Amino acid sequence: MQEQPPFSTVLVANRGEIAVRVIRACKELGIHTVAVYSELDRDALHVRIADEAHALGGQTAAESYLNTDAILDVIKKSGAEAVHPGYGFFSENADFARAITEMGVAFVGPPPSAIEVMGDKISAREAAEKVGVHGVPGVTEFLSGPEQVVAFGSEHGWPVAIKAAFGGGGRGMKVVHAAEDAPEALESAQREALAYFARDECYVERYLTKPRHIEIQVLCDSHGNAVHLSQRDCSAQRRHQKLVEEAPAPGLPADIALAMGEDAVKVALGCGYTNAGTVEFLYEDGKYFYLEMNTRLQVEHPVTELVTGLDLVALQLHVAAGGELPFTQEDVTVTGHAIEIRINAEDVAGGAFLPSPGRITRLRVPSGYGVRWDGGYQEGDEISQYYDNLVGKLVCFGATRDIAIARTLRALHEFEIEGVATTIPADIAIVEHADFAAVEHSTKWVEEVLDLSSTAAPAPAPAADGEEPEAKVRRDATVEVNGKRFEVAMWVPESSMGAAAPAKKKRKRAGSGGAGGGSGSGDVTVPMQGTIVKVVAEVGAEVAVGDTIVVLEAMKMENNVAAEKAGTVKEIKVAAGDSVGGGDVVAVIE
Repeated sequence: MQEQPPFSTVLVANRGEIAVRVIRACKELGIHTVAVYSELDRDALHVRIADEAHALGGQTAAESYLNTDAILDVIKKSGAEAVHPGYGFFSENADFARAITEMGVAFVGPPPSAIEVMGDKISAREAAEKVGVHGVPGVTEFLSGPEQVVAFGSEHGWPVAIKAAFGGGGRGMKVVHAAEDAPEALESAQREALAYFARDECYVERYLTKPRHIEIQVLCDSHGNAVHLSQRDCSAQRRHQKLVEEAPAPGLPADIALAMGEDAVKVALGCGYTNAGTVEFLYEDGKYFYLEMNTRLQVEHPVTELVTGLDLVALQLHVAAGGELPFTQEDVTVTGHAIEIRINAEDVAGGAFLPSPGRITRLRVPSGYGVRWDGGYQEGDEISQYYDNLVGKLVCFGATRDIAIARTLRALHEFEIEGVATTIPADIAIVEHADFAAVEHSTKWVEEVLDLSSTAAPAPAPAADGEEPEAKVRRDATVEVNGKRFEVAMWVPESSMGAAAPAKKKRKRAGSGGAGGGSGSGDVTVPMQGTIVKVVAEVGAEVAVGDTIVVLEAMKMENNVAAEKAGTVKEIKVAAGDSVGGGDVVAVIE
C-alpha cells in the first residue's frame, strides 16, 4: 500500500451506512472527506462525521443523490480529487463515471466502458459467454411488452424472472408464475427500475426453483492483475433482497469454489475491469450458472474483509489512484468464518416485511470479541420513507461457522432498537433454524419455509417526553464576515421563529397484519407512510377480499394495499403520486 494517502480529498456520493464506512476508511488514510446531503439528511450521521458537507437540495433520491449537476458542482467547489459512489445511486452509472473522469477527477470504481458492459445485464451475459462462462437461460434483448415474457415462459416453463437490465439487489425484479401475471409484473418491474436506477429496460430469464446464491469478490488493478477473494453465500433473502450473508460459502465443494473464482476473474478481465467488483452465480444440484456482475462495492463486503484481513475500501482507493495490487492470488488466505446480518427498518410480523420508517428513539448495539457494527444511524436519527431502509449491518466472526452462528445469535439478542420495527426477529429465526445450520436453505427458503406467522409487531415506543423532537425550519439571513456580506440559510427550531409552534404528537404506528385494509370496516388504509404509485381499483368496481386497491411505494419497495372486505368501491381518496401516512384511508368499500 502507498505510504502517502492516495488522494488528498475524496467526495462520497452517497448516504447512510456506506457513506459512513467510506468516510471512516478515508480518515484512517489521512484523506479529507466531503459529504453531500439532501434536505432530509441535513443532520445525518455521514454529514456529521465528514470533514465538510454540501447540500444538494431536494428530498427524494431523484432530487438529490441522483442529481448529477448538483453533485458535479460540489466536486468543483470542494476540489475533490476522487469520488467514491458507494453502492446504489450512481455507483453503476456509466454516464456519471464518465462525467467525473472528464473533469480529471478519479472515479473509485471501474472505467465507464466496463460499467456499460456489465451494467446492462444483457450485454453482461454476452460478455460472460465470450469468455466461456455460462448463465441461466434467458433472452438477450430488452422487453418491449408482456407478450415476450409469455413466449419465453411457454418455451422454457414457469416461473420466469423479469429483471431490471441496469439494476441489481433485487430492485426491479419480479417473478412471474403464469402468463396472465406477465403484464402487471412487467409494469411493476419497469416502475421500480426507473425509480431506483433511472432506467426502466428489463429482460427475462429462467427462474431456478431452489438455488443458492453464491458470489465471488474480485479485485483488479490497471496493470492487468486480478484476484478473487473467496466466496459469499447470500441465499437467505426476501423479495430477492439479501438478509443474511456469510463467507466463505459453507458446504461448497472445493473444486466448485475454485472454478467459480477462476470464472469470476475471467469475466472481470474480459470486460477490462478495474477496482472492486462482485461476480454472482446461482448454484443448484452441483452446477452453477453465471448470474450478473455488480460493478461496485457490495453491501456484504465486510464478511470478506473479516475472513481475508483485507480493507476493501482502502484497496479501492489504492487502485483508483493507479496503484498495483500489493499481493497475488497465492497470497490470499481465508481464516475463520463471518456472518453479516442486514438490519432493515421493516416490520416482519406475520412474514410481511413491511417498510417501517420513523425516528430511532433508542439504539444500543452489541459489542464484544468478533462483533462489528457498520451503521448509518444513531439514536434520535430519522429513517425516511424516501430512501433504502438499511439501518446497518451486524457482522460477527468466529474461528468456525458454528462459533460465528453462536456469536451472531448472542449479538442479535443483545441488540436494542426502538422507534422503528426491524428485521431482527426474522434474522434470529433464520440463524437459529436447523436448515440454516445444515446449509439446507435456498433463495426461496425464507418466503417458502421459514415460519414467521407468530411474529408480532413491536409495541410503538414513544419519545422520552411523549412528543417528537421539535421540527426545524429554514430561515434566510444576511451575515457579515470580515467585512464581506453573505446570504445564508439557517435551520432552526420552529419555536425560535416567534410564537412557539405546537408540539407534534408522535403518530401511532399503524397495524401491519397484511398489505392494508380496515379490519373489514370497508376503509382501506395504508400500513405505512409512502407514495401512491398506482391506483388499481375504480369507483363502482366490485372487489373481493385480497384484491389490490392501490400500490404503495415506501423505502424503494412496492407494496400492494388490498381490500379486507368484499363489496363495491364507493370512493378512491388518492391518486398516483400522492404522499400518504401510516393509517391514512385511501379508499372506501361498501
